[in-house]
Amino acid sequence: MTTASEKPDSPQVAAARIETARARSKLMGTAHELQERLSPKTLTRDAWEGAKTKGADLVEDAVDAVKARPLTTTGIVAAITMFLAREPLMDLASNVVDGVSTKRKTRKARKAAQKQDKTEAVE
Repeated sequence: MTTASEKPDSPQVAAARIETARARSKLMGTAHELQERLSPKTLTRDAWEGAKTKGADLVEDAVDAVKARPLTTTGIVAAITMFLAREPLMDLASNVVDGVSTKRKTRKARKAAQKQDKTEAVE
């Protein structure tokens, strides 16, 4: 790295220049590696792979739990379903109760009308 007007570097300076070039090259390699690791594409891919792995583990654990305790699992699923469907179930129960009450009232009214008809027919 000398020109005609400069005198040659001493061995220590030449070694320092070589060491500096080596360190710079190593630093640039590390910077490129970090840039690749922190790229959105790599981060997204790693997050997706982690989520898939975790999801598969959770599903496997859930399947094992269901196999071990099928009745308990059925009860829990039924309770959750009833909780989530509580409004439609309450409406259905209300309609059933109203329907039964209406039928009873209709029967009573019909019996009363028949009794009235029989009483009028006898007179």
